[in-house]
Amino acid sequence: MEHQKSQSPAADNEEYEIEYDRDGCIGAGSCAAVAKNNWVMAEDGKATVRKLVIKASELQENLDAARACPVNVIHIKNKKTGERLI
Repeated sequence: MEHQKSQSPAADNEEYEIEYDRDGCIGAGSCAAVAKNNWVMAEDGKATVRKLVIKASELQENLDAARACPVNVIHIKNKKTGERLI
């Protein structure tokens, strides 16, 4: 019996672009708390994003970061289609 890989909503080769308004960041740290692989808090108290282009495997963590942001300064779109996910 052959095992089939479950399909995630995002194709493995899809890329997504993070749009981040750092000037609007209030330094709550929610993004860094839920997405430690891509978000860190800088010395000035604001969040810094490590990668602006992410793969499908990194999408959920960064969507969680965007949803956790109390001032909605993190947005993610499909790089190919331009569809804004959040």
